[in-house]
Amino acid sequence: QVQLVESGGGWVQPGGSLRLSCAFSGSLFSTYTMGWYRQAPGKQRESVANMKRGVYSYYAEYGDPVKGRFTISRDDAKNTVYLQMNSLKPEDTAVYYCNAFRPSDRRQFWGQGTQVTVSS
Repeated sequence: QVQLVESGGGWVQPGGSLRLSCAFSGSLFSTYTMGWYRQAPGKQRESVANMKRGVYSYYAEYGDPVKGRFTISRDDAKNTVYLQMNSLKPEDTAVYYCNAFRPSDRRQFWGQGTQVTVSS
C-alpha cells in the first residue's frame, strides 16, 4: 500500500516562490513515476510536472503554463518528490496533488492535496 502526503502549500504574493513536498510511504518508490497535478475551482485537474525514468536518468516533463518557472525533483533516499515553484502567478492558485504511477502494472495513488494561493 502506498500513501502520499503533500506539504508546503500556502499563500504567496505574485512573483513569489513556494516549495512543495510529497512524502511517499510504501515500498518500491523508485519504480513509480512521480508527478504533480493541480485543480483550480471549476476546472479540470491538470498535469503540472512529472518526473519519469529514462534510460540513464530521470527526466522531467512540464505543463505549458509552468514551463520555465517550476522544477520537479525527487530524492529516492528520502522517498520524497518536490516541486519548486518560482515566479508564481495568480493563475497558479489551485489545490496541488501529488501522484504516483507505476507503468509496469498501472498502479496509481493520489495525495490529499495542498492549497496554493497566489494573490496580493
